[in-house]
Amino acid sequence: MSRLRPVFAWAALGVLLAAGVAQSATALRESSSIQPPDARTAQQMFADAPDGVDPIVTGPVSAAFKQRQKDANCDTAVWPNVPRACYPD
Repeated sequence: MSRLRPVFAWAALGVLLAAGVAQSATALRESSSIQPPDARTAQQMFADAPDGVDPIVTGPVSAAFKQRQKDANCDTAVWPNVPRACYPD
């Protein structure tokens, strides 16, 4: 019986490891499907504008906002796939 103890120990470790991997995979899958509450699309933000809203801001804006628009590729975005980052807060 003493020769089987290491086998049982390794088997138990393997079961614990498999359970941990399964739990991590489930948590990752669930977290990727959850959107933050402010992750509304431009189409939801401007539901009263069925033809879309131009994300070009004509007033003075900060350099950080201009960079945010550049990073989000706002100049090539097509309605309704306009990122929220293209619009000022």
